[in-house]
Amino acid sequence: MKQSFIVTIDGPSGAGKGTLSQLLAQELGANLLDSGALYRLVALHSFQQGIAITDVASLSECARSLPVQFRHSEAGISILLNDEDVSLAIRDEAVGMRASKVAALPEVRQALLLRQRQFAESGPLVADGRDMGTTIFPEADWKFFLTASAEARAHRRFKQLQDRGEEVDINRLIADIKIRDDQDQNRASSPLRPAKDAILIDSTSLGIEEVLASMLDYIQQKQ
Repeated sequence: MKQSFIVTIDGPSGAGKGTLSQLLAQELGANLLDSGALYRLVALHSFQQGIAITDVASLSECARSLPVQFRHSEAGISILLNDEDVSLAIRDEAVGMRASKVAALPEVRQALLLRQRQFAESGPLVADGRDMGTTIFPEADWKFFLTASAEARAHRRFKQLQDRGEEVDINRLIADIKIRDDQDQNRASSPLRPAKDAILIDSTSLGIEEVLASMLDYIQQKQ
């Protein structure tokens, strides 16, 4: 394995990118960049500050000055906003929908671009998001595009929310995921799509361990 390398995992919401990125980073001894968390943080922080989704200038400034910290612990990675742990708060469905709208703004994406690229300066990196392999790290050593059917992704999210004691409507989840997919795929700036040299993995009928093993096999073969 190289001393420094970049692995990107892109794909739609609910495909399993976050879990797989953490597992892959642990297996490879790499740092982790959860770019989706950055957009969710901008969505949450701007909402808390009363910034309208149409106020592009204020949203961009919010992205540039985001008071965020990623802390490693035995339980995983904690995300702090103004020293408050918002790891669960940013996973709220309403925050996710707002984040998808925020991510469609070129000015916000530009504000976060340099911040994301700086993560690669500290050593090996596994980066997950929507445009990691196409825009942020086009020179990445290995690129994956992870997807699954909207129904499969909705059922995974349904189980997560139920486990947290939240009441959810599976049909509403499916509809929200399809809306978010449409927003991500059709935005003008860095639309969601696989990089030309990405490995496509459909996780609809695969477990996390199966996908992880497939990724590790590919990386070992292409070292």
